[in-house]
Amino acid sequence: MNLSRVFVANRGEIAVRVLRACRKLELSSVIGVSEADQESTGAMMADRAIVIGPAPSKDSYLKPDLIVSAAVNSGCDALHPGYGFLSERGELAEMCAENGIAFVGPTADTIRKVGDKISARELARAAGVPLVPGSGEVSTVEQAKSAASDVGYPIVLKATAGGGGRGMAVARADEDIARTFDAASLEAEEAFGDGTLYVERFVENARHVEVQILGDGKGNVLHFGDRDCSAQRRYQKVVEEAPATAVPDDIRTNMREAAVRLAKSINYRNAGTVEFLYDQNHNAFYFIEVNARIQVEHPVTEEITGVDLVVAQLKIAAGEPLGLTQDMIALSGHAIECRINAEMPLRDFAPSPGRITAWLPPEGDGVRVDSHCEQGYTVPPYYDSMIGKLIVHGATRTEAISRMRGALADFRIDGIHTNTHLQAFLVGHRDFKDNKINTKWLETTLLPAYSSVMGD
Repeated sequence: MNLSRVFVANRGEIAVRVLRACRKLELSSVIGVSEADQESTGAMMADRAIVIGPAPSKDSYLKPDLIVSAAVNSGCDALHPGYGFLSERGELAEMCAENGIAFVGPTADTIRKVGDKISARELARAAGVPLVPGSGEVSTVEQAKSAASDVGYPIVLKATAGGGGRGMAVARADEDIARTFDAASLEAEEAFGDGTLYVERFVENARHVEVQILGDGKGNVLHFGDRDCSAQRRYQKVVEEAPATAVPDDIRTNMREAAVRLAKSINYRNAGTVEFLYDQNHNAFYFIEVNARIQVEHPVTEEITGVDLVVAQLKIAAGEPLGLTQDMIALSGHAIECRINAEMPLRDFAPSPGRITAWLPPEGDGVRVDSHCEQGYTVPPYYDSMIGKLIVHGATRTEAISRMRGALADFRIDGIHTNTHLQAFLVGHRDFKDNKINTKWLETTLLPAYSSVMGD
């Protein structure tokens, strides 16, 4: 199957990233934009831009019928969903298949199987992948209490259909479940259209580690090393790095093998990430979920492997073989990514939309900026606050941290508030430099220290 024209069903930096991959492969491109994004960098880069709806994402980027119709009418033979929005909705992949459009991602069936957390756990169990002790779906507070009794406190209530920390609540006793159950279910319903929850043991001292994979849909799967995403706030990643050097080598090897084994068991196609919790107290790892799409943090993997993952996605969607063997994928050096957000950390991370009056990104060896922003761009108030990603690569983790600190210091953004100062504080913190953090560290240690220093 030869591709000639790709429809980009996303916005912001990931749209720009996909468009650059299309250019590299000499593919024509069409982008679907909301009314708020008509003058965006993505709209200017694509060969053609089509307005698919009003500014609110529910009326534009979250409308699969409008998106597929635009792709068909503009003569596209492939569609890349990016991340977020409809990227993990089986409905979009299914509609693409029905209209003869190659979906740059897994099949609709795979998306649905791994998108439901309970179903994904069963797939992992069948593939012999270690699981955090947990339950099936729970529909009432009493069912959740019973499951918690079996699993053992502390537990976390999780949405079966979601991710990104939505529909989650930690409970340390029965009364916590009674207090948080309805709110977690409601949040899951609002975020994913499904309020179903399940119970999982809460690992107190955990690292969040993920394995990047590519599959050809015919049982061939490769891994591209691992990433550590433990620096997070409210289950949202803030800083990511590769490889996950805080985790013992034998555990990382077992994680990678488990990720490949799981993906092979379902004939996984295209890019995906298998996520794990590493229990630092017990030197054990557990499966969390599969993200059936390209990840925000994919650049750190690209930097240590030299593989363009988005180009690889497009080639797989065109039916090409992987073109690599596992022994051809060598990891070199260390990479770190800081998410640059238009927000105010000292005001509970309130978003800061507005016009960027100065945009001077850092340059130099081992420095990369993925963004759709430029001087004069107006950050709209309708979408996620991320306006770019700053990525550095060094021969060692120490060198990468040093480069990141320098790059953040050189990054000038005026006209709006951003989190660059917080990021600089984070990567300069002794705990981070010593690689001694966990998934709660940012909230329990870093943010109080940052607020104290800033006099808030």
